[in-house]
Amino acid sequence: MGRSVTVHYLAAGSGGAGGLTPILMIVLLFGVMYFMMIRPQQKRRREAEAMQSALSPGDEVVTIGGLYGTVTGVDDETVLLEVAPGVQTRYARPAIARVVTRAELPSEPVTEDADTVKE
Repeated sequence: MGRSVTVHYLAAGSGGAGGLTPILMIVLLFGVMYFMMIRPQQKRRREAEAMQSALSPGDEVVTIGGLYGTVTGVDDETVLLEVAPGVQTRYARPAIARVVTRAELPSEPVTEDADTVKE
């Protein structure tokens, strides 16, 4: 009789671990989904927002529709693009897919002090 009690006790103990395995697999699945799908998407969104907030006049850009244009004006929500000479269109900032070329920043004027000029 002592043997059957031991056998039943071991069988009951192994059944408890089986109930934990599906929960652990679900948690593991959500963890993998977060690191494989959600986190990279958030990174791309942050990069796109940074690019769109850094737009300045003179940048050549491509819209999500494939239209090339040069930024002529920027405000909080929209970007004014020149798509042909004299033709300007207004787009929402999120419609800018990428920057093709950045506008060259004006170089600082070189000034010479009277003390540094050699005669």
